[in-house]
Amino acid sequence: MPSNSEIAPAIRLDKVELSLGAGAARVHILKGVSLTIGQGEAVGLIGPSGSGKSSLLMVLAGLERADSGTVTVAGQGLTGLDEDALARFRGRHVGIVFQAFHLIPTMTAIENVAVPLELAGRTDAFARAAAELTAVGLGARLDHYPAQLSGGEQQRVAVARALAPEPRILVADEPTGNLDEATGRQIMDLLFEAQARRGATLVIVTHDPTLAKRCDRTVRLRSGAIETEGAAALAGTPA
Repeated sequence: MPSNSEIAPAIRLDKVELSLGAGAARVHILKGVSLTIGQGEAVGLIGPSGSGKSSLLMVLAGLERADSGTVTVAGQGLTGLDEDALARFRGRHVGIVFQAFHLIPTMTAIENVAVPLELAGRTDAFARAAAELTAVGLGARLDHYPAQLSGGEQQRVAVARALAPEPRILVADEPTGNLDEATGRQIMDLLFEAQARRGATLVIVTHDPTLAKRCDRTVRLRSGAIETEGAAALAGTPA
Protein backbone atom coordinates (compact mmCIF):
# COMPACT_ATOMS: atom_id res chain seq x y z
CA MET A 1 0.00 0.00 0.00
CA PRO A 2 1.37 3.45 -0.83
CA SER A 3 1.99 5.79 2.08
CA ASN A 4 0.07 9.05 2.42
CA SER A 5 3.07 10.91 1.05
CA GLU A 6 2.93 8.79 -2.12
CA ILE A 7 -0.78 9.35 -2.82
CA ALA A 8 -1.41 12.21 -5.23
CA PRO A 9 -3.62 14.94 -3.74
CA ALA A 10 -7.15 15.40 -5.01
CA ILE A 11 -6.55 19.13 -5.57
CA ARG A 12 -3.37 21.18 -5.83
CA LEU A 13 -3.17 24.90 -6.54
CA ASP A 14 0.20 26.60 -6.88
CA LYS A 15 0.57 30.40 -6.89
CA VAL A 16 -2.86 30.96 -8.42
CA GLU A 17 -3.75 34.50 -9.45
CA LEU A 18 -7.20 35.58 -10.59
CA SER A 19 -8.59 38.97 -11.63
CA LEU A 20 -12.12 39.66 -12.82
CA GLY A 21 -13.61 42.57 -14.75
CA ALA A 22 -12.05 44.84 -17.36
CA GLY A 23 -10.22 48.14 -17.42
CA ALA A 24 -10.68 50.36 -14.38
CA ALA A 25 -13.25 47.89 -13.00
CA ARG A 26 -10.81 44.98 -12.97
CA VAL A 27 -10.41 43.53 -9.47
CA HIS A 28 -7.57 41.33 -8.20
CA ILE A 29 -9.49 38.44 -6.57
CA LEU A 30 -6.95 35.70 -5.77
CA LYS A 31 -3.36 36.57 -4.89
CA GLY A 32 -0.76 33.82 -5.08
CA VAL A 33 -2.96 31.10 -3.57
CA SER A 34 -1.25 27.74 -3.01
CA LEU A 35 -3.33 24.92 -1.53
CA THR A 36 -3.22 21.14 -1.39
CA ILE A 37 -6.28 19.03 -0.52
CA GLY A 38 -5.92 15.31 0.05
CA GLN A 39 -8.07 12.56 -1.39
CA GLY A 40 -11.12 11.96 0.78
CA GLU A 41 -10.54 15.11 2.81
CA ALA A 42 -13.34 17.50 3.83
CA VAL A 43 -12.19 21.14 3.73
CA GLY A 44 -14.13 24.25 4.69
CA LEU A 45 -13.28 27.55 2.99
CA ILE A 46 -14.11 30.39 5.40
CA GLY A 47 -13.49 34.11 5.72
CA PRO A 48 -15.28 37.45 5.44
CA SER A 49 -17.43 38.36 2.46
CA GLY A 50 -15.28 39.36 -0.51
CA SER A 51 -12.28 37.35 0.68
CA GLY A 52 -12.21 35.17 -2.46
CA LYS A 53 -13.77 31.97 -1.08
CA SER A 54 -16.30 31.42 -3.86
CA SER A 55 -13.81 32.45 -6.55
CA LEU A 56 -11.32 29.91 -5.22
CA LEU A 57 -14.01 27.24 -5.33
CA MET A 58 -14.86 28.18 -8.93
CA VAL A 59 -11.20 27.93 -9.94
CA LEU A 60 -10.67 24.48 -8.44
CA ALA A 61 -13.96 23.29 -9.98
CA GLY A 62 -12.87 24.50 -13.42
CA LEU A 63 -15.62 27.13 -13.64
CA GLU A 64 -13.16 30.06 -13.57
CA ARG A 65 -9.82 30.09 -15.35
CA ALA A 66 -6.84 31.31 -13.33
CA ASP A 67 -4.76 34.12 -14.84
CA SER A 68 -1.55 32.40 -13.76
CA GLY A 69 -0.32 29.58 -11.56
CA THR A 70 -1.26 25.92 -11.86
CA VAL A 71 -4.46 24.09 -10.96
CA THR A 72 -4.39 20.29 -10.80
CA VAL A 73 -7.58 18.40 -9.92
CA ALA A 74 -7.99 14.60 -9.86
CA GLY A 75 -4.58 14.34 -11.51
CA GLN A 76 -5.57 16.61 -14.41
CA GLY A 77 -3.97 19.99 -15.06
CA LEU A 78 -6.79 22.42 -15.83
CA THR A 79 -4.74 25.38 -17.06
CA GLY A 80 -4.47 24.34 -20.70
CA LEU A 81 -7.96 22.87 -21.19
CA ASP A 82 -10.47 24.62 -23.44
CA GLU A 83 -14.09 25.14 -22.34
CA ASP A 84 -15.35 21.90 -23.90
CA ALA A 85 -12.58 19.88 -22.25
CA LEU A 86 -13.28 21.57 -18.90
CA ALA A 87 -16.98 20.71 -19.20
CA ARG A 88 -16.14 17.06 -19.92
CA PHE A 89 -13.72 17.01 -16.99
CA ARG A 90 -16.32 18.41 -14.58
CA GLY A 91 -18.88 15.92 -15.84
CA ARG A 92 -16.59 13.03 -14.94
CA HIS A 93 -14.90 14.21 -11.77
CA VAL A 94 -16.62 17.17 -10.02
CA GLY A 95 -20.06 17.42 -8.44
CA ILE A 96 -21.20 20.99 -7.70
CA VAL A 97 -23.89 22.24 -5.30
CA PHE A 98 -24.78 25.95 -5.35
CA GLN A 99 -26.66 28.10 -2.84
CA ALA A 100 -29.32 28.97 -5.44
CA PHE A 101 -30.04 25.34 -6.51
CA HIS A 102 -29.83 26.14 -10.29
CA LEU A 103 -32.50 23.62 -11.25
CA ILE A 104 -34.11 23.80 -14.69
CA PRO A 105 -37.69 24.97 -13.94
CA THR A 106 -39.28 23.22 -16.94
CA MET A 107 -37.86 19.83 -15.98
CA THR A 108 -39.03 17.44 -13.27
CA ALA A 109 -36.76 16.38 -10.42
CA ILE A 110 -35.73 13.18 -12.16
CA GLU A 111 -35.09 15.01 -15.43
CA ASN A 112 -32.91 17.59 -13.65
CA VAL A 113 -30.79 14.85 -12.10
CA ALA A 114 -30.60 12.86 -15.33
CA VAL A 115 -29.31 15.79 -17.43
CA PRO A 116 -25.57 15.48 -16.58
CA LEU A 117 -25.77 11.71 -16.92
CA GLU A 118 -27.32 11.96 -20.39
CA LEU A 119 -24.68 14.49 -21.41
CA ALA A 120 -22.05 11.98 -20.29
CA GLY A 121 -23.65 9.31 -22.47
CA ARG A 122 -24.94 7.16 -19.61
CA THR A 123 -27.59 4.73 -20.85
CA ASP A 124 -28.88 4.27 -17.30
CA ALA A 125 -29.37 8.01 -16.71
CA PHE A 126 -32.95 7.83 -15.44
CA ALA A 127 -32.37 4.73 -13.32
CA ARG A 128 -29.36 6.40 -11.69
CA ALA A 129 -31.31 9.63 -11.22
CA ALA A 130 -34.17 7.77 -9.54
CA ALA A 131 -31.75 5.94 -7.23
CA GLU A 132 -30.03 9.16 -6.16
CA LEU A 133 -33.31 10.98 -5.55
CA THR A 134 -34.53 8.06 -3.48
CA ALA A 135 -31.28 8.15 -1.49
CA VAL A 136 -31.89 11.80 -0.55
CA GLY A 137 -35.49 11.09 0.48
CA LEU A 138 -37.30 12.19 -2.68
CA GLY A 139 -38.38 8.86 -4.10
CA ALA A 140 -42.00 10.01 -4.05
CA ARG A 141 -41.23 13.35 -5.75
CA LEU A 142 -39.51 12.22 -8.96
CA ASP A 143 -42.09 13.79 -11.27
CA HIS A 144 -42.48 17.07 -9.41
CA TYR A 145 -41.22 20.33 -10.93
CA PRO A 146 -38.99 22.69 -8.90
CA ALA A 147 -41.90 25.09 -8.27
CA GLN A 148 -43.79 22.22 -6.63
CA LEU A 149 -40.92 21.53 -4.19
CA SER A 150 -39.86 23.31 -1.01
CA GLY A 151 -36.47 24.99 -0.82
CA GLY A 152 -35.05 22.04 1.09
CA GLU A 153 -36.43 19.60 -1.47
CA GLN A 154 -34.96 21.62 -4.32
CA GLN A 155 -31.56 21.53 -2.66
CA ARG A 156 -31.92 17.76 -2.22
CA VAL A 157 -32.50 17.51 -5.96
CA ALA A 158 -29.36 19.60 -6.51
CA VAL A 159 -27.40 17.30 -4.18
CA ALA A 160 -28.70 14.22 -6.02
CA ARG A 161 -27.69 15.81 -9.34
CA ALA A 162 -24.18 16.46 -8.03
CA LEU A 163 -23.82 12.92 -6.70
CA ALA A 164 -25.37 11.02 -9.62
CA PRO A 165 -22.24 10.91 -11.83
CA GLU A 166 -20.31 9.49 -8.81
CA PRO A 167 -17.69 12.26 -8.82
CA ARG A 168 -14.38 11.99 -7.01
CA ILE A 169 -14.73 15.60 -5.81
CA LEU A 170 -17.74 17.43 -4.37
CA VAL A 171 -17.77 21.21 -4.06
CA ALA A 172 -20.50 23.26 -2.41
CA ASP A 173 -20.86 27.05 -2.35
CA GLU A 174 -22.94 28.11 0.69
CA PRO A 175 -25.26 25.12 0.15
CA THR A 176 -27.36 25.97 3.22
CA GLY A 177 -27.49 29.74 2.67
CA ASN A 178 -31.10 29.77 1.40
CA LEU A 179 -32.41 27.26 3.95
CA ASP A 180 -33.60 27.37 7.53
CA GLU A 181 -31.30 25.94 10.19
CA ALA A 182 -32.94 22.51 10.51
CA THR A 183 -33.22 21.98 6.74
CA GLY A 184 -29.66 23.20 6.22
CA ARG A 185 -28.40 20.69 8.77
CA GLN A 186 -30.19 17.89 6.90
CA ILE A 187 -28.58 18.94 3.62
CA MET A 188 -25.12 18.98 5.17
CA ASP A 189 -25.73 15.58 6.74
CA LEU A 190 -26.48 14.29 3.24
CA LEU A 191 -23.27 15.77 1.83
CA PHE A 192 -21.02 14.52 4.63
CA GLU A 193 -22.63 11.07 4.58
CA ALA A 194 -22.17 10.82 0.81
CA GLN A 195 -18.57 12.02 1.09
CA ALA A 196 -17.76 9.42 3.76
CA ARG A 197 -19.59 6.57 2.01
CA ARG A 198 -17.96 7.22 -1.37
CA GLY A 199 -14.54 8.34 -0.17
CA ALA A 200 -14.94 11.58 -2.11
CA THR A 201 -13.15 14.85 -1.46
CA LEU A 202 -15.48 17.60 -0.18
CA VAL A 203 -14.79 21.35 -0.36
CA ILE A 204 -17.37 23.70 1.15
CA VAL A 205 -17.60 27.50 1.18
CA THR A 206 -19.45 28.55 4.31
CA HIS A 207 -20.05 31.40 6.75
CA ASP A 208 -21.31 28.91 9.34
CA PRO A 209 -18.61 28.09 11.95
CA THR A 210 -20.59 25.05 13.14
CA LEU A 211 -20.55 23.64 9.63
CA ALA A 212 -16.87 24.47 9.19
CA LYS A 213 -16.02 22.54 12.35
CA ARG A 214 -17.44 19.38 10.78
CA CYS A 215 -14.69 19.48 8.16
CA ASP A 216 -11.32 17.78 8.59
CA ARG A 217 -9.62 21.11 8.00
CA THR A 218 -10.50 24.74 7.45
CA VAL A 219 -8.81 27.33 5.24
CA ARG A 220 -9.43 30.99 6.08
CA LEU A 221 -9.08 33.52 3.26
CA ARG A 222 -8.74 37.27 3.60
CA SER A 223 -8.32 39.78 0.76
CA GLY A 224 -7.70 37.02 -1.79
CA ALA A 225 -4.96 35.20 0.11
CA ILE A 226 -4.85 32.30 2.55
CA GLU A 227 -4.59 33.70 6.07
CA THR A 228 -4.59 30.49 8.13
CA GLU A 229 -5.19 26.75 7.74
CA GLY A 230 -6.23 24.02 10.13
CA ALA A 231 -7.91 24.41 13.50
CA ALA A 232 -6.46 27.93 13.86
CA ALA A 233 -8.57 29.08 10.93
CA LEU A 234 -11.66 28.90 13.14
CA ALA A 235 -10.21 31.29 15.67
CA GLY A 236 -10.47 35.07 15.49
CA THR A 237 -13.24 36.90 13.69
CA PRO A 238 -16.43 35.05 12.73
CA ALA A 239 -16.39 33.40 9.29
